[in-house]
Amino acid sequence: MKTWIDFDGASVYAIPVTDGPDIVEGMLIEGPQGWGEFSPPEEYDDRRAARWLTAAIEVGTVGWPDPLRGRVPIAVTVPAVPAPRAHQIVTASGCRSAAVRLAESAGSPAEDIDRLAAVREALGPGGAIRCDAGGGWTVEAATAVLPVLHDAAGGLDLVVDPCPTTAENAEVRRRSGIRIGAHRAIREAPDPRALDLRDAADVAILGAAALGGVRRAMRIADIVGLPCVVAADPRSSIAMAGELALAGVLPDSGLAHELGGVARLSGDVVSAARSLIPADGMLPVAPMPPAPDPDRLHRFTQHAPERVVRWRDRLTGAQRYI
Repeated sequence: MKTWIDFDGASVYAIPVTDGPDIVEGMLIEGPQGWGEFSPPEEYDDRRAARWLTAAIEVGTVGWPDPLRGRVPIAVTVPAVPAPRAHQIVTASGCRSAAVRLAESAGSPAEDIDRLAAVREALGPGGAIRCDAGGGWTVEAATAVLPVLHDAAGGLDLVVDPCPTTAENAEVRRRSGIRIGAHRAIREAPDPRALDLRDAADVAILGAAALGGVRRAMRIADIVGLPCVVAADPRSSIAMAGELALAGVLPDSGLAHELGGVARLSGDVVSAARSLIPADGMLPVAPMPPAPDPDRLHRFTQHAPERVVRWRDRLTGAQRYI
């Protein structure tokens, strides 16, 4: 156990994603109380990346708040894959909820229709389906395609980010009658505390790392005043533990959290027994994240010099803003 935050000794990992060519990378940082992960998206500047660094060192210094529950329900993430693969992903997950990624163009929904139908078949009539358009639609495109997708899914519980702006999403919400989730607006806002989402969304989609840690995300949840769900991109179990900590302290919204991303990776940096892969559609909320397993960390250590230098520079840059 360290008596300081070991920035200099932070390890860089790289793990391939099973569906697609992507590789997930991050830095593992040890503090006096335990481990955290610094893994902001590549496009974030140093100021925005500092939120992720604050979250990474939160648990290793002050720790997380005590949870309200020991386990939380998980919505399996279904990427924009062919329908047969979508069916496999949902069936293998054991989850009763699914978060389905949609294609970039709402004008060509055939693949989305097939994917949603396959997810419904895998879940059965009692499962909950939400879809995520990534803010890629216009208001007209969204209002035209959503009824079709709603029918294909046998009912959509929620549509996340149909359009790029809150004003457009408010209009889609008014016209469609389908519940809207706000993710991008919260994650990318210079100051999420200043957002007014009352007309634009029914559910707030939060992330502990993206908002600067569990405590900061809790404050934003209070300010937003909407039912909340926690969602995060695929990262190691060390990062996912922080997102689960947030899910465990928020009031129960009745919706599953999109935190099964470890299952989309070809490996993990912690032991198999500590890897946060859903069982029976649930994941545990722990008081602190698991520590890296030396053998697995060695297997997935990033050795490319240019990537290691890039991450060291990102860490140094983000430190200036915390």
